[in-house]
Amino acid sequence: MVRMKKYRSYKGLVGKVAPNILARHFQADKPNEKWVTDMTEFKLFGQKLYLSLILDLFN
Repeated sequence: MVRMKKYRSYKGLVGKVAPNILARHFQADKPNEKWVTDMTEFKLFGQKLYLSLILDLFN
C-alpha cells in the first residue's frame, strides 16, 4: 500500500503578524482608502502556482 506524503508548505521561520488596523470595519468612504489581499498556492502538474487577489473595499 502506497501512502501519500502529507503536504507541508513551509518549514522555515514564521514572520511577524501585522496589526489589525481594519478591526472588521470593511466599509470605505472613498476609493483607494482600504485595500485587502489574499494569496493562495496551487500545485498543478508538478509546479507551484500562486494566485494573489487585491480588492479595493470602496466598491
